[in-house]
Order: sequence, then structure tokens, then C-alpha cells
Amino acid sequence: MTDGDRGAASAEMAALALLALQVEWGADEGLSAEPVDRFALSAQPPALPPAPLPLTAPTRAERPAAPARETPAAAPATAALPVGRGLPRPAAAQAAALAAACQTRDELRAAIAGFEGCALRDTATNLVFSDGNPEARVMLVGEAPGAEEDRAGLPFVGASGQLLDRMLGSIGLDRTQVLITNILPWRPPGNRTPSEGEIATCLPFVQRHIALVAPDFLLLLGATAVRALTGHTQGIRRIRGRWQSLTVPRMDRPIPTLPTYHPAYLLRTSLAKREAWSDLLQLQQKLSLTKKS
Repeated sequence: MTDGDRGAASAEMAALALLALQVEWGADEGLSAEPVDRFALSAQPPALPPAPLPLTAPTRAERPAAPARETPAAAPATAALPVGRGLPRPAAAQAAALAAACQTRDELRAAIAGFEGCALRDTATNLVFSDGNPEARVMLVGEAPGAEEDRAGLPFVGASGQLLDRMLGSIGLDRTQVLITNILPWRPPGNRTPSEGEIATCLPFVQRHIALVAPDFLLLLGATAVRALTGHTQGIRRIRGRWQSLTVPRMDRPIPTLPTYHPAYLLRTSLAKREAWSDLLQLQQKLSLTKKS
């Protein structure tokens, strides 16, 4: 092949590439280099379409018509909702509405048991609501049930619970003098850390629980409970032992709240027990200096 032949072939390939690009962009009709009088053409009988040029895209007139099909009716707004969710709003909003309607702890427990907005309900064995005295001055809030709590349906009954009982006993308290609950009422599979979505979904229930009990003091056990209820993102080692004033929805007064370590953490970190003991002494002092509300 001569240089001239190679040049002609290269120009032809470039032209074909340009034509393919124009077709891809939607240019499906060829235009003549000479102007056309459309008004004169409209008075003449329609001419037969010219033979198709090679290597060109078919015109719209030459394309086979697509089969007619009915336009589907617009789907209702709730069609995209997951099956079983019912209301077109987030699960946390549903939980908040259910919790707000509860006037007693029994009603709240029943509302949580029937709530389908948290998938943990389907993997847990039992609902873990609370343990202790609903009339107590002190309410303890932990993270979530573990395997033993899931089997028993009660919070803090495993190794962490045994340590918690000893911690309470060290300042003259037992389960008849406190009320114990968790941020989540169902066990996360494998005792994993609860997700932000799970916490947000269940938070209205624990907030309503606190409002119904109206304790004088809250003791928050571990970072998850602290973040969920206070919104603090600092590490538990920085915030523990520092009293907070917690505002709870539908309560007319803030609650003095003390963050401390979770008993499970203390089982793994013995050196932190001295700090936890200091926190408990603060709680004991508060109880001795104040009367029941």
C-alpha cells in the first residue's frame, strides 16, 4: 500500500469515526450542502425515499415503529415503603409517636413488644425491658442486653450484672432501690455494638421510660448510653465522673446525670475500677444530701 492509499484509508476511518460519533449524539438525519425550498416540496407528491447510503445510520422514517404500550399509572407514594412498615415515616418517628402515647410503664412495655421498626426484635429471644424498683430514686441505663440477658429477659444478669450488684452494694444499694434498663431492649446479634440507626430508633422508648419513672438521678453505664442520651461525643474516660443536667422530653425538670464505666469494661480493665468507685461515691453523696422528689 502506497503512502497515498494509507492516507486515504486513514481519512476514511476518521470520517467513519466522526459519523459514528454524530449518530451516538443523536444526529440521525443527513443534511444536504444545498438549500432546500420546503414550501415548494410540500406542493409536490411525496418522493420515494432515496436508497440508503452505505455506512450511515437509518433515518427515523426507516426505523420500524416500536410496539405501542400503555403508559403505566403513577404508583402511589407508599409503594416504595418496605413491607410491614405501614406508615410513610422513619421508624424513629413511629417509635416516638408510640412512646408519647404511653401513660404507664406497662403500656410502654406493650408498645415496645409490638413495635416492628427495629430488626433486632426478629433476632432476639426476649424483650429486655427493665429490672428493679420503678419507684426508686436512681435509674441506671446501660447499652444493650447480652446473651444471658436475652435468655432471661432481664438486664444485667450475667457477669456484668454480678459486678454491677457488687458495685451498688458498695454504696448501700441493691436492685430493690434502683431501676435498671438499657438503651436497646433487644440483644444485637453476637453482642456487637449497636448501630446509630438502632439507637436512634429505640431512643424514644428509653426517654419515655425515664419520663414515666421520673428518677432523682440517672447513672449512665458506658459510652453508648452517654452518647445516646446526652449527645456527648467525648470518650467515656473524659466524661465519666462529671455530672450532667439531662433534659428529657415531656419532663418538667432536668435530671442530674452521672456517666460512668460499663461493668463489662471494668471486667476487662481492672485499673478503671478505682475511677468507677469514685463515681459511685459521688452518687452516694448526692443521695445523702437530697430528699426524694
